[in-house]
Amino acid sequence: MLKKCMGDPSLIIPTEDIGIKDSLSYEEIPVQILDRQVRKLRTKEVASVKVLWKNQFVEEATWEGEEDMKKRYPHLFETGEISDQDEVPSTTGLPDCRLNYRPSTGSSFM
Repeated sequence: MLKKCMGDPSLIIPTEDIGIKDSLSYEEIPVQILDRQVRKLRTKEVASVKVLWKNQFVEEATWEGEEDMKKRYPHLFETGEISDQDEVPSTTGLPDCRLNYRPSTGSSFM
């Protein structure tokens, strides 16, 4: 037998805060740069930044091209620092669990 779904009211975002247009679309506004990475391709290096967007959770942050973000949102890069991801509260209420990868030196699995 199915049970009634009880939603979490803390996860509901009021539409007044988002600013929905007549076309039922809205513009995401970046709030903070969380991390930076450089990927090496065969002939070039591509820099990316992890962006926290307004009205989104930390878990939903996305990787965007650094040059594009600098052109569109230069105010995010003025401080010269990338914020620590631990300073941004997680909305899940769970501790931030990260895997620590350490290459093994032996042939044993554990």
